Parts: sequence; structure tokens; C-alpha cells
Amino acid sequence: MNILKEKNFRNLMIGKFSSLLGSNMQQFALSLYVLSITGSALIFSSMLAISIIPRILLSPVGGVFGDWFDRKKTIIRLDLINGFLIGGFALYFYINGGMSLISIYILVFLLEIVEIFFDSAMGAVIPSIMPKERLLEANSIKSMIDSISNIASPLIASSLYAFFGMQLLLIINSISFILSAILEMTIEIPKYNKEPEKVDFNNFKKDFISGITVLKKHKILVNIIAFGVFLNFSIGPLLSVGLIFLFFKVLHSTEIQYGVLTTCIGISMLLAPVIVGKKAKSMDIGKLAIQTFFAISIIILLIAFFSSNIFINYFDTTLVPMLAIGIMVCIVTLLSTIVNISLGTLLQTIVPRDFISRVGSVMNLGLLASIPLGQILFGLLVEKVSISLTIIFVGIIVLLATIYFKKPFITNEQEEESCNINFSPLKAKS
Repeated sequence: MNILKEKNFRNLMIGKFSSLLGSNMQQFALSLYVLSITGSALIFSSMLAISIIPRILLSPVGGVFGDWFDRKKTIIRLDLINGFLIGGFALYFYINGGMSLISIYILVFLLEIVEIFFDSAMGAVIPSIMPKERLLEANSIKSMIDSISNIASPLIASSLYAFFGMQLLLIINSISFILSAILEMTIEIPKYNKEPEKVDFNNFKKDFISGITVLKKHKILVNIIAFGVFLNFSIGPLLSVGLIFLFFKVLHSTEIQYGVLTTCIGISMLLAPVIVGKKAKSMDIGKLAIQTFFAISIIILLIAFFSSNIFINYFDTTLVPMLAIGIMVCIVTLLSTIVNISLGTLLQTIVPRDFISRVGSVMNLGLLASIPLGQILFGLLVEKVSISLTIIFVGIIVLLATIYFKKPFITNEQEEESCNINFSPLKAKS
């Protein structure tokens, strides 16, 4: 945790936690509010699903803009825009005594658009303010903050919503973004951006293509993105669609039992950054990613066995299979979080700082597109064959992908030369 003594990083993380906690609380409260005024939880979930459209369309634009403009000014201005935007809707709520469904749609869409450009700029801030040998530790702290926010926000939001209603949550989120912007004003961020003389489509096209060229030039970057896509495509649906189906339809789990599992999964996500952070000084990131993927594929195949009728019917109760699968799922979550941290750090280490937003936007676009595709395929397979065979398919995909893409992570002599970085275990500065 010595890294938190660095003023720039500490203030960045405090600001991020403030705005992230406020946003997650608001999103949770909005789902409750929409449910109360419409009686349908599906409406809000469909609203969030539709909001993916602007992210798919605008991610390339956000990536280029993130490399064009001063990142410090960008994140401060966008946090202030979010703060005043949400504050405006809080005032609208006060004047009208509530929010209409269309106003909620507008709020969600506007926030999504701002977030696209904010994420593109913010993705380049940590590698800009931290030396390469401390990136893994920094990203571990960031992942821990994300996990704490994801766990704490529903608990806090549900209590505040029950006692004070939706308006207070809007006010809190508005303040959280403004506080985040104030903290960001104290951060010193080196200027690696390259703003063109003229902001037009031709310059945008040229710089976007140059970002793609960086990907083509370094095979390991393509492999990092491919790994991330495979992780989202295969493991994502397993932990969302597959887990719910398996516990409620196959094992006949109660809501309380499933709630205990989700809590344990949250704890696993918290433990991963701690493990990575402690080992950051001696880790070879590339080998860590490969070894972790191999372990994930084997554990998924074990989950498939524990999900089979042969294993389940061997016991008089489903508690033993439920416990076995639960432990395996928590381990997969732990390892998947470690892989996410490792691959993100590796990408930040390789990509030139003036290209990070563009390359990051391409990666995020691939990750985003892979989620619904994986969920659709997983759902179709579950309907056509058994859940255990579907999980075997997932495990085989992860195993084959690891074998196919492993070489650039293990032997990186050419990449080291062309990228001018060292892939040996990270050494912390004394």
C-alpha cells in the first residue's frame, strides 16, 4: 500500500472511488425507482442494454479524442459536466415531484456518452503518472477500489433509497462527481497528448488508423485483446447466465444460498488485487497471464464434472455439488480478476503513452461486443444440450485459446526489441 503515499495516485483513486460509488448507488437506486413507477424491472435492464449502442458507436471517437486533448483538463471537465448534469436532474425531480420514464432514458444516455469520453482519457492517466515497474501494483489498487464500490453501493443505496428516496441519491452522485473533479485538479499529469492543428474527420481518420497500425505492429497487443475477448465471450456468460441457470434450475438453490455465493464471489474479487499487489515486485506478467488461463480452463472443466448428473445424483442432497461448484466459481472469479489486472497492465506497459486511449478503446469495443454474443451462444447451447456439456465447451475454448496465443507471452525477444520494454519480472524502485 506504499503506492498510496504518492499524492497523484492517491488523489486519483479517492476521486475515482467517490464518483464510482456515487454512480453505482445511483444506478441501483434508479432500478428500484423504475420498478416502483412501472412495476417492471425489465424496462430498466433494457434501458441499460440499449445504452450500449452509443458506446459501440462512439468508443473509436472517444479513443482518438483521449489521445488528442489534455487528459487532466478532459477528466476534470467531464466530471464537472456529470456533476452539473445530475444536479440538473435532481432539480427537475424536486420541481416535478419525480422523474418520468423518458427523462430517466435521457439521463442514462447522456451519462453513458460522457462516460465513453471520460473512460478513454482516464485509461491513459495511470500509465502517465506511474512508472512502468509500478503499474501492476497501481492497477491492483484500482481493481480493489472497483470491487469495494460494487459491493458497497447496493447496500448503501438500498438503505438511502428506503429512507430518503431517489432525489437524495441524485444529489449525492452530483456532489461525488464535483468532489472528484476538485481532487483531479491537484493531480499532476504529464502531457503526452498530440492535438492536431485542425480537428476534422480527416485527422480523426488518420489518427484512428495509426492506432490500428500500432496493434498490427505488435502481435502481443493483438493477443492481449484476443485473450480479453475470449475471457468475456466464454467465462462472462458462465458467471452470469450459466451460474443462475445451474443453481436455480439444476441444483434448486434458494435465494439465500445464491446470495451467499454472490457474496463469496465479491470477496474473491477483493482478494485478487491483494494477491497481485503483494507479488507485483517479482511477477512476470506475461507468464502470469498464461499460467492463470491454464488454471482457469482446468477449473471450468471441473465445474462441468460437478454439474453432471453423475456427480449430482451420487449425493442425497444438492448441498455437496452446490458447495463444490461454489468453491470452483470463486476460484475462477479470483483468477479471472488476476488475468484482467495482468493483461491491462501489460497493455499499458507496451503501448506508447500517446496511443493508449486509441488502443484501449479498440480493446474495450471488442470486450463489449463479445459479452452479448457469448451470452446468446451460451443460452442456445444450454437449450440444445446439457449445462455440463456447455461448460465443457467453455473450458475447451479457454484451453485452446491459451495454447494458441501463449507464445508471444512466453518468448518476447522480438517484441522487447520493437516495443523497447523489458518483459522480465518487474522490479520495484528502491
